[in-house]
Amino acid sequence: QVVAVASRDLQRAKEFSQRHGIERAYGSYEELANDHDIDVLYIGTIHPQHVKVGLLFLKCKRNVLCEKPIAMNSRELQQLIAAAKENNVFLMEAVWTRYFPASIQISNLLAQEAIGEVKVVKVDFGVPLLHVPRTVEKELGGSALMDIGVYCLQFVCMVFSGEKPESVTATGVCLDTGVDEAMTVVLKYSKNRLAICTCSIAVLLPNDATIVGTKGIIKIPEHMWSPTSLIVNGEETEYPLPKPSLPLNFLNSTGLRYEAEEVRQCLLKGLKESPRMTLADSTLLMEILDESRRQVGVVYRQDS
Repeated sequence: QVVAVASRDLQRAKEFSQRHGIERAYGSYEELANDHDIDVLYIGTIHPQHVKVGLLFLKCKRNVLCEKPIAMNSRELQQLIAAAKENNVFLMEAVWTRYFPASIQISNLLAQEAIGEVKVVKVDFGVPLLHVPRTVEKELGGSALMDIGVYCLQFVCMVFSGEKPESVTATGVCLDTGVDEAMTVVLKYSKNRLAICTCSIAVLLPNDATIVGTKGIIKIPEHMWSPTSLIVNGEETEYPLPKPSLPLNFLNSTGLRYEAEEVRQCLLKGLKESPRMTLADSTLLMEILDESRRQVGVVYRQDS
């Protein structure tokens, strides 16, 4: 049950709470941090704000689910992890894709070696977003890689079970604002395994994902960030989502319930991180994001 909401603008918080039947609305994050009648706080601000709000909540000994990317760079992430450990609270990066039934099935199939040894992974995510300020303005954390490319990279990391790649090679094109409009990242793994990720905020890409093994292929045919079907060696299986009760802002948003349920189960078990998206997983993902940005020349104020 959602029991409270906070915004920097109390009126907006009140409107949101009334629309969704939430009992408490706050006009600051500090007030929310000090409401101790709450099990876990979700941070859905733009990512340049994550470290500030995250540290506020963690230092108040609050469990935190933080939207992806969890921070702007590895240094910020390590600050969040240190605060979570110091205060003995739960922290998880909200990579909702990992908790979809289709994603769980991918992990099961790979564990069973249903397609043999994985040799190549290819993932695309591109949506025309150049009209959205938060995707193109540097101060708002704009970037194809940071906004949607993170989905491609986390997918590869999931397929390869958090293994560190031997090399990261990135190339891309940047907007006049200094953020990347499109990027391709190639990850080379041990035993001659490759992953190719392409993201763009300028055009619509196929938005599919393909895992090729020595004995077959697993494919997410569309919207790989919120998968509702899998094609395994030519046979398709549907994983339908629950129907929404209200209009959605984004495609397949009822799938957020799987991530929420994961957090609930972790807290019931007394865990401080999710075994399916560990803090080590977030650390590796952020290291790949940092290196990719470095190679393409995307630098934020937070990097200095």
